Amino acid sequence: MIMRMSSLFLRTLREDPADAEVPSHKLLVRAGYVRRAAPGIYTWLPLGLKVLRKVEAIVREEMDAIGAQELTFPALLPREPYEATNRWTEYGDSLFRVVDRKGADYLLGPTHEEMFTLTVKDLYSSYKDLPLSIYQIQNKYRDEARPRAGILRGREFVMKDSYSFDVDDAGLEASYQAHRDAYVRIFDRLGFDYAIVKATSGAMGGSRSEEFLAKADVGEDTYVRSPGGYAANVEAVTTLAPEPVPFDDAPAAHAEDTPDTPTIATLVDHLNAAHPREDRPWAAGDTLKNVLLMLKHPDGTKEPLAIGLPGDREVDQKRLEGQLEPIEVEPMTDEELKEFPALVKGYIGPAYDGRTILGEESESGIRYLVDPRVVEGTRWVTGANSPGQHVLDLVAGRDFTADGTIEAAEVKAGDPAPDGSGPLELARGIEMGHVFQLGRKYAEALDLKVLDENGKLVTVTMGSYGIGVSRAVGAIAEGTLDEIGLCWPRHVAPADVHLVAAGKDEAIFAAADRIATELSQAGVEVLYDDRTGKISPGVKFKDAELIGVPTIVVVGKNLATDGTVEVRDRKSGEKQALAADHVVAHLVDLVRTA
Repeated sequence: MIMRMSSLFLRTLREDPADAEVPSHKLLVRAGYVRRAAPGIYTWLPLGLKVLRKVEAIVREEMDAIGAQELTFPALLPREPYEATNRWTEYGDSLFRVVDRKGADYLLGPTHEEMFTLTVKDLYSSYKDLPLSIYQIQNKYRDEARPRAGILRGREFVMKDSYSFDVDDAGLEASYQAHRDAYVRIFDRLGFDYAIVKATSGAMGGSRSEEFLAKADVGEDTYVRSPGGYAANVEAVTTLAPEPVPFDDAPAAHAEDTPDTPTIATLVDHLNAAHPREDRPWAAGDTLKNVLLMLKHPDGTKEPLAIGLPGDREVDQKRLEGQLEPIEVEPMTDEELKEFPALVKGYIGPAYDGRTILGEESESGIRYLVDPRVVEGTRWVTGANSPGQHVLDLVAGRDFTADGTIEAAEVKAGDPAPDGSGPLELARGIEMGHVFQLGRKYAEALDLKVLDENGKLVTVTMGSYGIGVSRAVGAIAEGTLDEIGLCWPRHVAPADVHLVAAGKDEAIFAAADRIATELSQAGVEVLYDDRTGKISPGVKFKDAELIGVPTIVVVGKNLATDGTVEVRDRKSGEKQALAADHVVAHLVDLVRTA
């Protein structure tokens, strides 16, 4: 196949688009792969569509190899199944909702658990029909609040979602492992560096969950790893709580004047100046920070929440929302704080002098959850709920009791791995795939049951497995680009060879035409820059570097002097001169070997 640039629907750009934030976004637009239609919505141009289809083909081949069967659901879906699972409400503002001319509610599918479940329920009724794995590759729609990074986070995107159906948990485990193994093969073939990490199940539910993250500095996901092999999304990291501390000899809690100390830093400075410790200086970790938040439930109602955590930590909102999904979290505003007169901004604490300020049966009525490090017997400096005053020696379990614990504090480099495998280091990644053991959540909600071998009705157990297909294009671009342009791995590149006719002589174009034709006849995909007129060799070379096909062949002035053409490796930059009569055989061998 030959794509001739003289007729290809393509315009390359020299300047970065104004709305592009990350390198892959800039280059995919500049090189003519995608074009913005609206925020988070992109048109796939011919070159981009070729890459997308090759990624789809790899995904499809590996899914078919494990016996999964492909189908396609509509994108426009009825409300009723999502009402049955409560996701019509839980999805909140991220759902695109549609009303037809008769007033019936529909949605644009963000994911299709309900439809898969109902289809199996409609067609299968016996354990003999299981196990079953079915999948689709289809556009999905989510009303992202802040679409960014081009196709890495869009409002319309292509996703592969598959589901397994088994009669028991042992079958689910086997289906999960088969999908996980297929994902390893898929991501190995896609050609970018990735990590497999433990993840939370969130609103999806289920007992086991792992993410496949493309390693990238621009990634929105933070994950951790340890020298001993532990790896997890920060949302799934569990804190190693210390053992309870005896407090029989702890001094009574006492309030001290701490004027002009509304922040942790000012408080620590004051403590070291006015109340120095004998063993060591005061540090931020000795203080108990109490953060006030508002939880926005999917039905629109709001609920106040207070979180207590060591003062040397910040609340990680994404981590917190991972614990509370589908609830959204917002900081409590000053206006909302006025509704709780027992709380003094900058000097908030859970209890003092017989007053319970936070938690059940408290003056504020605000639920109070603490970091797992706040264990019984630990002593803290925290607000006295009085302007300019803090409490010292406030003991957890003696002076205040929380309503529970929550994993909301930021994870820091150097924190111990939960499995004892060493200190954690932090890295960034792009979520490319996610596998869940869903269990029976959706089957129970939609009454998916089959007769087992004893003739008894049992609820089917399910697994859910997603891959961001269009996001993979962005992730591959992000992981392989360089300072001059895109640099595609051969198996997903829009062509195998970018052939450049660099000159005006008829002999150059005649030789290039012959090479393009012979390559195409041998099954090699060719992007042929056959443009004439005022297009200079320099412009053609820049475009070739920008577009990023793995092998660039230049037919130019050397053809007349020594009968050679130049073959460049786009990734390494290595060049070699080959006889024009022999270059086709060399390129065919190169492509077939790869």
